[in-house]
This record gives sequence, structure tokens and C-alpha cells, in this order.
Amino acid sequence: MSHTSTIFTPFKEEELIPKEEKLEIVRKGKMHSIGVPKETCLSEKRLCLIPDAVHILVQAGHKVIIESGAGEGSHFTDLQYAEVGAIITDDPKEAFSQDIILKINPPTSEEISFLKSNTYLISALQLNLQSKDYFLQLSEKKVNAIAFEFITDEYQQLSLVRLIGEIAGSISILYASELLASSSGLMLGGITGVRPTEVVIIGAGIVGEFATKAAIGLGASVRVFDNSLSKLRRLHSLIDHRVPTSIIDPRELTKAIRRADVIIGALPRPNLPPIVTEDMVLKMKKGSVIIDITVDNGKAIETSELTSLERPFITKHDVVHCGLPNLTSKMPRTTTKAISNFFLSYILGNDEDGGFENLLLQKKEVKQSLYMYKGRHTKQIICKKFDLPYHDINLLIF
Repeated sequence: MSHTSTIFTPFKEEELIPKEEKLEIVRKGKMHSIGVPKETCLSEKRLCLIPDAVHILVQAGHKVIIESGAGEGSHFTDLQYAEVGAIITDDPKEAFSQDIILKINPPTSEEISFLKSNTYLISALQLNLQSKDYFLQLSEKKVNAIAFEFITDEYQQLSLVRLIGEIAGSISILYASELLASSSGLMLGGITGVRPTEVVIIGAGIVGEFATKAAIGLGASVRVFDNSLSKLRRLHSLIDHRVPTSIIDPRELTKAIRRADVIIGALPRPNLPPIVTEDMVLKMKKGSVIIDITVDNGKAIETSELTSLERPFITKHDVVHCGLPNLTSKMPRTTTKAISNFFLSYILGNDEDGGFENLLLQKKEVKQSLYMYKGRHTKQIICKKFDLPYHDINLLIF
């Protein structure tokens, strides 16, 4: 009689099939909660993160809290953020009580009261629009504050300032074209058989460079003024066209301004007198346009005034003046995408290097981006301007 032996096993057949090995991923940096509040001042339409960036951050283990309606100005809905894992809140206090706050404009007094101690506040500073009280209120909350204007990369370049400057330079020409058409019926550029419009750009930095490229691209006749020969030389090397340039000589500048259809002010003048005087503006053609991009950091044109998105320009001496401090809000979706790309790599890069606290110990450029550390003022330029006690960041973190 045949006998079949039965082998007993506690495992099911599918449990004996080999499976892929699962390895634990060890993350170097602390996972953060990131708050993105809705902007409330200067008719701001930009924000710091788009939905795609939020998706990547959530996948990396971070928690992202978006205040309801924060993306509306840039044409991103709450639903788009919620679908990629963001937590939507109607309470601004919740958005402001996270580990990292990403914001375009500096917080208001009320918003500062929502912050918790040791938070990393990352926003623009707009130094010339601030008061001493702003810094005292932040100090009382014992926060760590990083300004867009101070964020540098490993090459000591102001990377975020450059990025926003590139956009501002290009937008300044596009908006000048719109204003010029309305004020005088001229098209900014050149057409066969018709004299090209003349554009004077004051400042050969990043903003001036991209304004020059945009104006040349439209066919305008461009002339650039700056007091830095190295910047003017750099501009020549970057632009194929041989753009006429000049040191800021009042006689040369006055002649150029008389002929100009558009003037772009792209040279910050903190605590210095304007370059273009009111007498020069009086000699300009009726219907010509002035856009003073750096008006919030010292006027390049004496007759410039701060304007808003609701009232973006004024007319003085028959010349249209635009003094929008947040000019890139004219193109909020593009600007938000560019800023978001920066902050996505900025935060993920911090993860790879062990988080903010480790970076403060390891990297000089990260230390220098702080203007406040745990409530202590760490930027000499700010302390001198507002008579605040100065603390050397290198003595606080070593």
C-alpha cells in the first residue's frame, strides 16, 4: 500500500515566495511643519510655494499648512493644495505657528503676535519701509528671521534677490510698453521706417541687465547709465548688442533723458540723493514713462512715489510715474513659480545637510542670511539704522 508523507509548515505558500528587501531610509534633517500664510498687505498676489512644490515637500516628510485663499492671487486654488497633501486652514494663527514660515512681505504687528518662539521666519525685509518697532516686536517673540535680501549661495551671490531682479527687469519693460501706449500712443520698440522708442536704464546690475535685454528684444534704442565701470563692462560682455553705456554724468544724463520715451530706475539709492532730479523730469517729453523699480530702497528719480497695484501709476509734470515696490506682482503666477522653485531646493538642500540648526554651525552663508537669531539682532546695518543692540552671529553660533 502506497504511503504519502505530509510535511507540516506554519507558512502559507504565498508567504514562502521571496519578496523585495525594504530598507529604512535614514533622514539627516528634522522634518518641519511649514506655514504659508495669506498675504495681507500691498495688494500682494505672490506666495512662496506652488502645489507641485508642496507635493514634493509632503512626500519628503514635511507638513505644509496653507492658509485658505493664499494662492488665489497667483491662480492656485485651495483644492489644488489639498490634493497634494497640504493642510488648509482658515485660521491665520495656525499658519503662523509652524516651525518655518514662508512669506513674501514682512509680517504685520498682528501677524508677529501669532509667531511662536524659535520659529524660522523667511520673508522679504524691505528695510527702508520698516520701523524700529518691527524689530523690537520680533525680538520679543525670540524668533529666527531670514531676509530674502540676505540669502546667499555658496558663491556668495544673493541668489533670491537675483531671481526676483531678473523678473522685475523684464516686467518693467513690458509694463512700460503698456503705459507708453496709453499715455502717448507709442509702441515700445522699433518698426521698419519708424524711429525706435528710446529707453534710458539707470543701473547696470541684475535688474538693469534684464530690462536691457527685454528692451533690446522689442527693438528699442537703449542707453544704460551706472557709476560702476565693472558693471557696465559686465553688461557689454553679457549682451550681444553693443549697448551705449555711460558713467552717470549729469550733462550726458540730462541729454539722454530729454530724448527718452521710457526711464527705468534700477539703481538702489539707500540714504543717497536721487540721480534724476525734478528739473530733469521737467525737461522730459509729454507722455513719457518712468518706472522706478527700487523706489522702496532709495529713489533713483526724485519725483517717484510709492504706488500700489490698485493705483499703480501717477502723473507728474505730464510724465507717467510707476513706483510699485512689488512690481513682480504684476505677473504673480510666473513669479510665484520662480520663488517656489528656489524655496523647494532651499528646504530640501537643508534636509540633506542636516537641517537649519546644523547648517548654522557648518555654513557661513546661512549664518549671514539671518538678521535675528533667537530674538537677538545680528545685522550691523540694521542695528546702526535703528539704534538696536548688535550681536555678532559668529559669537552666538560657533
